[in-house]
Amino acid sequence: MLDLNELVSCTRCDLSLTRQRVVVGSGPSTPQLMVIGEAPGRSEDEGGEPFIGRSGQLLFRLLDEELGVTRSQCFVTNVVKCRPPANRTPTFIEIKTCRPWLDEQLAMITPRAVLALGNTAGRAVFGFESPMSAVHGRVVHLGAVPGLATYHPAAALRGGSGVVQVMRRDLTVLRQLLEAP
Repeated sequence: MLDLNELVSCTRCDLSLTRQRVVVGSGPSTPQLMVIGEAPGRSEDEGGEPFIGRSGQLLFRLLDEELGVTRSQCFVTNVVKCRPPANRTPTFIEIKTCRPWLDEQLAMITPRAVLALGNTAGRAVFGFESPMSAVHGRVVHLGAVPGLATYHPAAALRGGSGVVQVMRRDLTVLRQLLEAP
């Protein structure tokens, strides 16, 4: 069982030395969608919630437009719960050390579908080894729960409308998963 007191005071890796706070995640326990990103950024480390910066604004606009799903219908979290210095990609050791927290969240939350954002989350959640360009939009299952990976919204902010269009196509696949009986 997830012990929130233990999680918010976690010192299992060196990220605990540089974070402002542990960003646990937020949302209902039976969401339409569980959204899993890579790691908190500066805004999230300061605010204590995942995806509250520019990436989150784009993400939830796309989810609303393509799925009709609002943030309040999602459980939102990250693979790694603490911000890596300078927003670098979490290391393999940091991901492995933090994975038990994500596993407990996955066991407790009962979403209709899971959306992993970016290479790091796609690899950690679904075990992908190929780059996002080869695996995005591919339906996979975590037990009985379907899901897929797509580009991280930060990549869309950097890469422009082409990345956003790919994300929109991936989200139409996700919409079909959510609409399935």
